[in-house]
Amino acid sequence: MSAAAARGPGRWWAAWRQRRAQRSGAAALPVRDGLRSRGGQPVHVAGFDRTLVWVTAALLLLGLVMVYSASIALPDNPRFARYSPTHFLVRHAFALAVGFVAALVVVQLPIAFWEKWASVIFVGAIALLAAVLLPFVGIAVNGARRWIPLGVMNFQPSEFAKLAIAMYAAGYMVRKMDASRAEGGEAERFFRAVAPMVVALAVVGLLLLAEPDMGAFLVIATIAMGILFLGGVNGRMFALSVAALLGSFVAMIVASPWRAERIFAYLDPWNPAYVQSKAYQLTHSLIAFGRGEIFGQGLGGSVEKLHYLPEAHTDFLLAVIGEELGFVGVCAVIVAFFWLTRRIFLIGRQAIALDRVFAGLMAQGIGLWIGVQVFINAGVNLGLLPTKGLTLPLMSYGGSAILMNLVALAIVVRVDIENRTLMRGGRA
Repeated sequence: MSAAAARGPGRWWAAWRQRRAQRSGAAALPVRDGLRSRGGQPVHVAGFDRTLVWVTAALLLLGLVMVYSASIALPDNPRFARYSPTHFLVRHAFALAVGFVAALVVVQLPIAFWEKWASVIFVGAIALLAAVLLPFVGIAVNGARRWIPLGVMNFQPSEFAKLAIAMYAAGYMVRKMDASRAEGGEAERFFRAVAPMVVALAVVGLLLLAEPDMGAFLVIATIAMGILFLGGVNGRMFALSVAALLGSFVAMIVASPWRAERIFAYLDPWNPAYVQSKAYQLTHSLIAFGRGEIFGQGLGGSVEKLHYLPEAHTDFLLAVIGEELGFVGVCAVIVAFFWLTRRIFLIGRQAIALDRVFAGLMAQGIGLWIGVQVFINAGVNLGLLPTKGLTLPLMSYGGSAILMNLVALAIVVRVDIENRTLMRGGRA
């Protein structure tokens, strides 16, 4: 083989890697193999996924604009008469600033830190969920006791619990699943690997339902069960666990008349018996989407936010987006979240392929958190799911949610950084 032919594959490989680095748009770091591009410059790889960061930033900025649009008329309501038109905008911007600083700190911490302290963090989350129920600690809003006042902002422990369960479940699978596969029969594996997690979920569930916050419990249960499945729990045993969990949700609905009435209202929202009560939010959300049509009424042109649609700046922000930015705007938001969730899962899968199981499962748990919560929020806004008190991640008004979303995504970025370091031959 001639020297030119021998150099051909090397040049092709270098060009391919350079194109991948350019598409990622990330910070350049040198490659250890010393390959050079056609121009003689060293080939570089990305230090982290900048596209993920830019998509997150775009969702945050759009959320800031839409929160302002959805809340600007609230001072006209006697309930919010003491607030200025920019009250929620300023508080939301403050939450973004706090979340940004927290994310910068978190991204510096190695994943080994979270693996070491995962159990302690989970116990701390349970303690906070219990503390918020105490009258002298938690505050009640609209009949729900979910927040701990911290002066500059109100902290919601259930948001912290979502990240804590992702860490705890990932750590638990790393510690227990290998041993459970090597010991005993299938029933013993199920008891050793699943039963303790079910107990942990039961404790969290009881505390959340006492607030009450069934929506957060649904997300947390999905994160935990998803990590069990991704961690290799036997399919039949996983199906039994899901069936038991669904059975408990059905039992809660049947045992609670107001929850059952909410289900009936969701199935027939335009029924005169529900349209001014349990289905009020849903019907006005549907009206908002209908008014938006294809391209929307224009930014600021929503009518439903003028005291017709309750919680327009929190749980029903997507309906305001639909009314002002139309079908195109809603599709853009959904596509952005789909890409973000998929990218998080790919980063987690890459970590598992590098034998970093805890990092991979935790990242995929965060992907489940964001993906499932977006699915539920969008489903509620569009009338596909019963009404639940869940915000749209990264976009809806809420300091705790924004803070924990940014911390979780900073951890994912750290997983990606360590993955790339290992692939370059370094140590994470």
